[in-house]
Amino acid sequence: MLAQADRLHRQMFRPQPSAQGANWEPPVDMLETDDAVLILAALPGVDVHEVQAVIESGVLVIAGVRVLPEELRTATIHRLELPQGRFERRIELPAGRYESVRRTEVNGCLVISLTKASVRRVRP
Repeated sequence: MLAQADRLHRQMFRPQPSAQGANWEPPVDMLETDDAVLILAALPGVDVHEVQAVIESGVLVIAGVRVLPEELRTATIHRLELPQGRFERRIELPAGRYESVRRTEVNGCLVISLTKASVRRVRP
């Protein structure tokens, strides 16, 4: 099981250059409640204030860069598994409209909260 998990981990972070020059995609979780859609992107070592997050035609685009810490420039590297360089992740959002977007950081994850627009019902 450990070998299979290691193989899946390597496949998930395999560099796959895109047209925008991104070479990796962060793993994400997407949760939906009655009032909001929450997206959690695992971005260890990334300043989430430097991450771009925009909605384009119903797709949330998360993009940025993870750079090597200064210490690694002169260190002997025994293992380097965290992906480096430009990343981009495109997440198709559930149909609907969103009133507000909030960004926070929790335990190395960028958390984007999209508050659903209230639907006003017309009474007969």
